[in-house]
Amino acid sequence: MLEFRTFRNTDPPVLAELWRSRAGETGLAQPIFSDLLERFVFAKLYFDYPGLVLAREDGQAVGFAHAGFGPTEDEQALSTELGTTCLLMVRSECDEGRVAAGLLERCEDYLRRRGARVIYGGGIRPLNAFYLGLYGGSEMPGVLESDVVAQRVYTSHGYREIDRTLVFRRELGDFEAPIDRRQMQVRRQVVVEVTNDPPARTWWEACTLGEFDLTRFDAVPRTGGAPVASATFRTMGLVPSGGPSRSMGLIDIWVEESFRRHGLAVFLLCEAFRQFARQGTETIDIQAMQHNLGALGLYRKLGFQQVGQGSVFRKEVS
Repeated sequence: MLEFRTFRNTDPPVLAELWRSRAGETGLAQPIFSDLLERFVFAKLYFDYPGLVLAREDGQAVGFAHAGFGPTEDEQALSTELGTTCLLMVRSECDEGRVAAGLLERCEDYLRRRGARVIYGGGIRPLNAFYLGLYGGSEMPGVLESDVVAQRVYTSHGYREIDRTLVFRRELGDFEAPIDRRQMQVRRQVVVEVTNDPPARTWWEACTLGEFDLTRFDAVPRTGGAPVASATFRTMGLVPSGGPSRSMGLIDIWVEESFRRHGLAVFLLCEAFRQFARQGTETIDIQAMQHNLGALGLYRKLGFQQVGQGSVFRKEVS
């Protein structure tokens, strides 16, 4: 008989084993053990036992789903107005559709009871409370295209795809920065300053990025003043190595409006890639929304190749 219940303190090894049963699937970090789930999920200040639902059949765990929320507009506290089912995972040997449907319905009920007015399917910033670093690439991608069971259950339960994320990767072994008049001009105008482990700007940023080593590159005018562009990267590895990471992920890039379309973003990223390559980093991961044509053009110009995509699902609460 199929049964559902909420999280218990004895569940982490069970959930880790269930996760490992999906080995080989794109976008799932492997192997996962209880200590990693503790770091990236259960230790979060806002982790709520009723939000994580476990499915069991004939004494065996066959799936779990986890619902959560995002921050207030200033990112200084939790808000329950917008909720999402962050992750839904089902063992392949069971009736996947039936188990996934039961899990999703219970997550929806939890989100409604907590006051959510709109609910989403999949984690996407700022609804990225859990699983960053365990699912997707440099950022939470919504629901990966390869996550077929989750894709189907959201579609069949009244969710509509409102956007799509594109996941890119670039090998640094053959990277060469473009050299042209525009790039030489930018180099004469700005200097790049590097900050390791910059302080979190908001409470939410501290909660979601606190497990990663961050590196921020700022483009500062040679004449002085505040940065006119900035790019922040995180380590992609799960276990701290004490040294340079083999893979880094871009999580934020910003260029002051009056400096855009002058090659500054290309210059800043190239400087970052050169430094990472010297330190032994092998790959860079990046994510962008499908409608962000400027970012997509920039990443493709720098030789990034698409390695995956995800869907952002949304459903109005009745």
